[in-house]
Amino acid sequence: MAVAQIKWYLAGVLFILMQSGGDARIHTLTLKNDTRLAVDLNNFGFFANGTLDVNLTLLSIPEKLNYSSLPVGFSLSRSRVNEVFSYTAEETETCPLKTKPTNGEPLVLFLIDINNLCVNVYAMGDQDNILTAKLKGDTSKVERKSRDTSASGSKDNGSKNESDKKKDVEVKKVERPDYPLHKDTNLTLDLGKENGVYNFSFQVLFGLKSQGLYSLKFHFCQNMYPQNKHPYSFTVNVTEKNLEDFLSAAEIPLSRLYICMAGVFFTAAMVWVYTLMKHRYSVFKIHWLMAALAFTKSTSLVFHSINYHFINTEGHPIEGWAVMYYITHLLKGALLFITLALIGTGWAFVKYILSDKEKKIFMIVIPLQVLANVAYIIIESTEEGSSEYYLWKEILFLVDLICCGAILFPVVWSIRHLQEASSTDGKAAMNLEKLKLFRHYYVMIVCYVYFTRIIAILLKITMPFQWQWCYEFLVEMSTLIFFVLTGYKFRPASNNPYLQLPQDEEDVEMDEVVTESGALEGISKVKKTSNATARKSPPCNQKAAS
Repeated sequence: MAVAQIKWYLAGVLFILMQSGGDARIHTLTLKNDTRLAVDLNNFGFFANGTLDVNLTLLSIPEKLNYSSLPVGFSLSRSRVNEVFSYTAEETETCPLKTKPTNGEPLVLFLIDINNLCVNVYAMGDQDNILTAKLKGDTSKVERKSRDTSASGSKDNGSKNESDKKKDVEVKKVERPDYPLHKDTNLTLDLGKENGVYNFSFQVLFGLKSQGLYSLKFHFCQNMYPQNKHPYSFTVNVTEKNLEDFLSAAEIPLSRLYICMAGVFFTAAMVWVYTLMKHRYSVFKIHWLMAALAFTKSTSLVFHSINYHFINTEGHPIEGWAVMYYITHLLKGALLFITLALIGTGWAFVKYILSDKEKKIFMIVIPLQVLANVAYIIIESTEEGSSEYYLWKEILFLVDLICCGAILFPVVWSIRHLQEASSTDGKAAMNLEKLKLFRHYYVMIVCYVYFTRIIAILLKITMPFQWQWCYEFLVEMSTLIFFVLTGYKFRPASNNPYLQLPQDEEDVEMDEVVTESGALEGISKVKKTSNATARKSPPCNQKAAS
């Protein structure tokens, strides 16, 4: 079984590394024959003077449709909380591009008109943003000068060299006119057409009053009704920045947060190893597995921090560091659920053989963990607007909940059988202590799962956009507390009720009852000893007895 599980895991690792492209803040999304009503291009938190650059190319849409009542275009809307946007919900009875907001939040619509080769811009809500784009019919001085220079150069010298051409293009981009966006501002941009496909670009500079969390979406309202599914294709390049940072407002502190938490977890791991060395006669294999989990968690956070650092400075991750993060993240996830499940079964503490139904739990959890990590890394390396993004997101959520529920079964089985054993003759004080410990462990797991999967998310959506990094802080701190409590409860010490051996013949008989119950199947009757040290030194005991 172990060999098969390793093969499963390695196959998952190879598949992920082959598919991973790395999360980035310089996005390029290409859609071919898509039929969705709305495409979520990205969600990003902008501070004042943050910029959004959008370059749409190769737009191909049916030309014989009536786009006046059901238009096509982009929406840029702000919300106060993450993933709860006040505008442009996909499940709506009216076209989002024809609906006006009622809460006064900033909103900018870009309606594409292929008949007149223009893009109509409508700014709504209270905002102080600035739009940089080429207006319809506008010919700037820079462009005229460029054409005049090019014409004169062609008469005198034939053509410009490549460096001069690049300089002209850069000048055009820098000196495009700026237009303030206020409430009820209307503009008409130029829409280019070449070889039957359309293109245009724009930049938005966010003001102090308009900073916040924004959602950029593409809408094709012709596909509102199930019977009408018209395909469209396009390529869009999106670049978001907060001054010199490529990370969203809530993500900028994450690099420092992860490196600090890595140091905390490493310190905790070293303390744990010191404890194991100090009580080495009471140490079991599971204790070293717990140490490996703590070190792997610390290493994963280091690479996570490095990954975010390069995304922040370069706009995209460095492939080598990203792969190292993915590998350590995979190992950490597998070790976490395996360790929790083994502790729940009592493996290595009081038995070395798992029952058949406990083995089935591991046969379920390990492949599901591979699937969960595949889903996580595909989400990290896939553009948000791609069709498979939300499918993998749902898979991750479902599989993660299944794994969290699965690791509770061994704990429940152990609690049930300890209850049966404790009520056999009323003299099993040791089993009652173990039962109490298992109940505490069950409550700890449930609290950890609920907090990291539900409560922390609820706190996240109620925080201001620039403080949403606190969600990650809460998750990491809850993980640290859970690790520390688990280590304390199952620490290697002679006075730990979970590690105590029976002290008289009646307790030995009780061990046999627990073994026969099924939860602790595989335990053999042990020789009565006074402490764990005696258990480790049989020759001395035998000599003393003789």
